[in-house]
Amino acid sequence: MQALWLEDQKLSYRTDVPTPQPGPDEALIRTRLAGICSTDLELLRGYYPYAGVLGHEFVGEVVEAAAAPHLVGERVVGEINASCGNCDHCRTGRPTHCGRRTVLGISGRDGVFAETFTLPVENLHPVPEGVEDHAAVFTEPLAAAVEILEQVHLRPTDRVLVVGAGRLGQLISQVLSLSGADLRVVVRHDRQRKLLTQRGIVTIPEKDLPVGSMDVVIDATGAPGGFKVAREALRPRGRLVLKSTYAGKLDFDASALVVDEITLVGSRCGPFPPALRLLEKSLVDPTLLIDDTFPLLEGLRAFEKAGQGGVFKVLLSV
Repeated sequence: MQALWLEDQKLSYRTDVPTPQPGPDEALIRTRLAGICSTDLELLRGYYPYAGVLGHEFVGEVVEAAAAPHLVGERVVGEINASCGNCDHCRTGRPTHCGRRTVLGISGRDGVFAETFTLPVENLHPVPEGVEDHAAVFTEPLAAAVEILEQVHLRPTDRVLVVGAGRLGQLISQVLSLSGADLRVVVRHDRQRKLLTQRGIVTIPEKDLPVGSMDVVIDATGAPGGFKVAREALRPRGRLVLKSTYAGKLDFDASALVVDEITLVGSRCGPFPPALRLLEKSLVDPTLLIDDTFPLLEGLRAFEKAGQGGVFKVLLSV
């Protein structure tokens, strides 16, 4: 089958990748649409030593599922961590931290930039009939945005700041705007501001940063500079959510974190059912972020565009 293959930090379009064979508890899924995200771009730069088919954001159609034949023909999205089900983390409700997990298109499991791929049946979620493919393909990053509300209780009186208005930051901002909190988003580019303003979300330039006054700050930049801005905005006893792929190491003043009694929260994957409900009820609109769609055959060109400054979401159609 055709696929985008990563090896030694080189991406190639191949037509000789073997069609995967699903295990007894897995489904074979045909990719309909897939999204290129920042993690894919970081893997290309050597963020993690992965070799195989890239991609983890998708909407697909179940082709084969011995353990769940009722899913055959259904449109689905899927959680990317395939856990063992038997370790302490799995048994105590932390499957995304399973030490033996594989991760779709990231670690030990070929991804979705291919004609077909496999995932455990338990990872799959049917897409509501009213949700189009171009919205459903955003379910995984939207779930990651929803996870912030799982981890941090936001009160309507909280002053909340999002630093980073790129692909993920835009989704985070849409989700957090539903909380009723006093939300602001730091923007650097006019297009970032326009997209957020369309949704009624308040934006500020970095020069107007509310230093030392925010109750909750989300860093969605994945960059040392973004972390610095986020930290400066936070009040004593504030909460700082790290929501991004950090490709390198951060240097920060740990003593100042202790003195100000700052709570650091690491955040990554999130729950799919509420993300799908947000899409079904049109409470968020991720399709505003789509800049282009390429056939898989032109996947290398798609990655070139996705890596350009100011580009939001590039999709691959299979």
